[in-house]
Amino acid sequence: MNMTELANRGLVLLGCGKMGSAMLEGWLKGGLSASSVWVNDPYPSDWLTAQGVNLNTTLPDSPAIVLIAVKPQMMQDALPTLKSYGNGDTLFLSVAAGIGIATYQDMLGARTPIIRAMPNTPAAVGRGITALIGNAVASDAQMAMAEELLQAVGQTVRLQAEAQMDAVTGVSGSGPAYVFHMIECLAAAGEAQGLAPDLAMTLAKATVAGAGALAEAADETPAQLRVNVTSPNGTTQAGLDVLMNPDTGLPPLMKNTVAAAADRSRELANG
Repeated sequence: MNMTELANRGLVLLGCGKMGSAMLEGWLKGGLSASSVWVNDPYPSDWLTAQGVNLNTTLPDSPAIVLIAVKPQMMQDALPTLKSYGNGDTLFLSVAAGIGIATYQDMLGARTPIIRAMPNTPAAVGRGITALIGNAVASDAQMAMAEELLQAVGQTVRLQAEAQMDAVTGVSGSGPAYVFHMIECLAAAGEAQGLAPDLAMTLAKATVAGAGALAEAADETPAQLRVNVTSPNGTTQAGLDVLMNPDTGLPPLMKNTVAAAADRSRELANG
C-alpha cells in the first residue's frame, strides 16, 4: 500500500474502538508508520497505548485524512474539535453508522471533501468489506486513497447513491452479527440432537466459515451451490424444507431483519 501522502501529512483517528483498532492494525501491518498516526480517544485500550501512535496530543496542521470512528451519539461533541480542517484539502472519512454527508458538511463546511464508508467487523481479520460514497468535493485521487486505505482490511465497493448506505448497513454492516447468531443457533440445535456443547460449536463455526469461503471462491452462485449439495428427498432437503418455507422460514425472517437494521440507520440519520 502506498502510504507516502499519509506518512508525509499524517492520519488522524477520531475515536479508536473495536472498528478503528481493527483498521489501524491492518494499516500498521501494511507499512504505515505509527509516528504518522494521531489518535484522539478518551478511553484508549491497552493495545492502542502500546502501538506508539501519537495519542491524545497536538494534531498535525493539515493531515491527509481524518477518520471519524466515534459512536454516532458522540458526534456532536467530538467533531467540532476538528472544524479547523474543514473547507480545505483534508479528507474526512467517516465510518460512523447513520450519519449522512450533509450533516458533516453542515458541521465542517460545504467545501470539505467527505467520504462516507460502512465497514464491518471481519476487518479485524482482514476479511471485511466496506462500501463507500463521496460528496462532490472529494476528488478521484481522494476516493482512490480512501479505497486503498480500506483495502488493507478487506474488499471495497463504491455506491451509486448515498441512499443505498442504509441498506448496506442492514446487510454487511450489521450482517456479521446475524451470522454469529446463526452459529449460536446451529450449535444449540446440534446440542438438542445429542451433541456435546463444545463439539456442536466447533462443527457450527467450521461449517459457516467453510461455506462462506466456498461461496466467495466458487464460480457458481450460492443458489447453485445449495442445489449441488441437496439430494432429492435426502437429509439436506428435509432441513431446507423448513428453512426455506416462504411463510415461516429464513426468507421472510431475513427480509425483516435487514429492514429493521436499515430503518434504524435512517432513524439515526434523522436524529
